[in-house]
Amino acid sequence: MIDGTIARSAPRGRVFLVGAGPGDPELLTLRAHRLLTTARVVAYDELVGPEILALVSPDAERIAVGRRRGTCPDAPSIHPAVLERALAGLDVVRLKGGDPMIFGRGGEEAAELAALHVPFEVVPGISAALGAAASTGIPLTHRDAASSVTFATAHLRAQDERTGEGSSLANRVPAEGTLVLYMGLSTLRETARGLVEAGRPLETPACVVSHATLPDQRVVVADLATIADAVERAALPTPALVIVGEVVTRRVVPTQQQVAPLTGTGGGPAPVRKVQRG
Repeated sequence: MIDGTIARSAPRGRVFLVGAGPGDPELLTLRAHRLLTTARVVAYDELVGPEILALVSPDAERIAVGRRRGTCPDAPSIHPAVLERALAGLDVVRLKGGDPMIFGRGGEEAAELAALHVPFEVVPGISAALGAAASTGIPLTHRDAASSVTFATAHLRAQDERTGEGSSLANRVPAEGTLVLYMGLSTLRETARGLVEAGRPLETPACVVSHATLPDQRVVVADLATIADAVERAALPTPALVIVGEVVTRRVVPTQQQVAPLTGTGGGPAPVRKVQRG
């Protein structure tokens, strides 16, 4: 535990809570890319892939936090090494899969940094749900299928599991609309059963997306009655997202094509064409 008086009197660096996006390095924000390529210290989760870490300067210190979402529910909000560097006056990029504020503990870490008077900034990233929707062609909302979407986690904190508080997923999510479950692969069978018991039809479409946006992405489509068996047969690896709802039937698989850079004849930016009116 770091004493608050010491923390306030020490020179402090900034901590950047940066979203690494769903996996594909081309889906990083410009802000995230700039911070990664110039950072002196980068602390990263296990979910951050080697393609993104390759952008980090070879002179930067890399700290493998080793935390996957849901695997360390009672761990401290901020890794001690991150606080140590920041309180020593170093800027630190705290790199997280997806978006820091969507099941990335960004809120908890921001609160702890604020309490210790450590300046911080949140840099949003494309959440895994949005990446999976784009890469599979499943619209999370659709005028003819769903007017709402709910993001939920299938994992609870250990305290909630012991007390039973909020343990029923069906009690935590709406009975209608699209449902996107993070960290839901290991409890998929129980989740599907609970949703059916809560009123969703057995034939409700369901999809599991593994390694969304990456070259080894895999997709299994079924319904609530059969999705657990289908995923088990496919032996999908984590991380994976579960999408439940009628929008799954509206899937339009994106055309895989290589897009050439927009360049002019001289290799620079393409010239702007003036359109003559009238």
